Amino acid sequence: MPAVSSLVAVETSRPAPGTSPPPDLGSGSDAGAQRRLELLVEANRAILGELSLTAVLRQIVSSARELVGAHHAALEVLGPDGERTGLVQVGTDGEPTGPAGASRTSLAVPVKVRDVVYGHLHVADRAEGGDFAPEDRTTLEAFGVSAGIAIENARLFEESGRRQLWAEAAAAVSSALLDPGGGTDPVALIADTVLRLTGADAVSVVVPVDGLDAFRVRLARGVGAEGIEGLVYPARQSVAALAIATGRGVRLRSPEDEASFFVHLRRALDVGAVLGLPLHGSATSHGALVVARLRGRPAFDRSDLELGQSFAAQAAIAMELAEARAAQQRLVVLQDRERIARDLHDHVIQRLFAAGLTLEGLAGSLDAPAAARLVSVVEDLDVTIRQIRNLIFRLQPVPTGRTLRSAVLEVVAEAAPVLGSEPDVAFVGPVDTVADEALVDDVVAVVREALSNVVRHARARHVALTVSATAAELAVVVSDDGRGAGGVARRSGLDNLAQRAARHGGTSGLSAGPTGGTELRWVVPLR
Repeated sequence: MPAVSSLVAVETSRPAPGTSPPPDLGSGSDAGAQRRLELLVEANRAILGELSLTAVLRQIVSSARELVGAHHAALEVLGPDGERTGLVQVGTDGEPTGPAGASRTSLAVPVKVRDVVYGHLHVADRAEGGDFAPEDRTTLEAFGVSAGIAIENARLFEESGRRQLWAEAAAAVSSALLDPGGGTDPVALIADTVLRLTGADAVSVVVPVDGLDAFRVRLARGVGAEGIEGLVYPARQSVAALAIATGRGVRLRSPEDEASFFVHLRRALDVGAVLGLPLHGSATSHGALVVARLRGRPAFDRSDLELGQSFAAQAAIAMELAEARAAQQRLVVLQDRERIARDLHDHVIQRLFAAGLTLEGLAGSLDAPAAARLVSVVEDLDVTIRQIRNLIFRLQPVPTGRTLRSAVLEVVAEAAPVLGSEPDVAFVGPVDTVADEALVDDVVAVVREALSNVVRHARARHVALTVSATAAELAVVVSDDGRGAGGVARRSGLDNLAQRAARHGGTSGLSAGPTGGTELRWVVPLR
């Protein structure tokens, strides 16, 4: 929201020809003093009845012009830091010149309450001609005190409204982040909110790059956002680095203030004022917000810095709470999956295994055709048991570090879409225990090459993969029901598999499958 104190308004309002000029307030008579007092009371009532800062500033200038019967009046508005933030004029297209006392045809008085100066009030060109009287200065100074009170009240009212907007935004962001089904990107929501409430032209969210003294622009909004997203820049002497290191907001009011800082937003726009707001949560830092306005626009004030810093801190804590809630929900899912896996292992597999043993026992007492049918059923039960065991592994939490089983399953998942169907995967023996990192890499390469050959050459409808380990060796067997090895013209991939096996003292070979198709067998000894 743009600061209203930066208003620059120009209004022309010379008395129309033939109209009566403003009353002569330079008279020292009792009637003149009484009239001057009445006008002062009316002027005070007019400005103190306004709450909008814009309306207050315009009313001050208009009332000052009428009080002393001047053609021209202007109010130079000062910000909380004492810098000029705007100019409001009535009756001329140019600013009156000359300080107080430089000429009797113009007056300038401060607008202040106690020791706080809110601006300087200028009047010039007395409507009746001639010089301004001492009574005009006295009246204008008295009015300046009331004007200061009116500006202070309007700014407090404006500040209260801004604080309310920031508080509502913080509550909305927290609610959105904690909504499990909202699907809200927390970083984008925070950036959009800051862009809107600060009246900025660009906002970027930067995060530290692991292992480097640098920042990466995770997300940007506003002018030139597309050109800086993903940008990596040095952290040294940057606004974000100072904000994160101190845990406090940084405010640069002009390009001159930025001379000793690196501001990455300069790559996308002509930067004027800058804010750096740390995203510090209760436990860690989530990066920083770097906010900018274009050159020539008013600088960010202390309120922008204070409210933006408070919002960023609340947003960071909300992000942590959202992450903690998501982690808790993931834990509940993992616990449920582990329970399902345990039930499958303890109950389903055991029952299937017992059923298989019973059928095998019956097969011995039946004639050959019936026994063959029972043996086929037992084999199907064995396949089902292997599939359930693979399912159990996928349901269980992934162990810390890379294992042979998880690496193979990742390759199978990648290949399944192009194979057209999910391969049957079986793991036999302690495959994760016997394989070191180098052997895992080779097994992954073997599986990937074998499945790629099936896609390119076999035209198979079904693929089976078995990885087995004993005390002596580890074997990878990939079989399919495709058109066989005769269609393979290039052997560079197969030669590569043979070389990988030879490094371990093993063998690799391609042959016809037991029921047609092709079978790749890759075997290495285990030490």
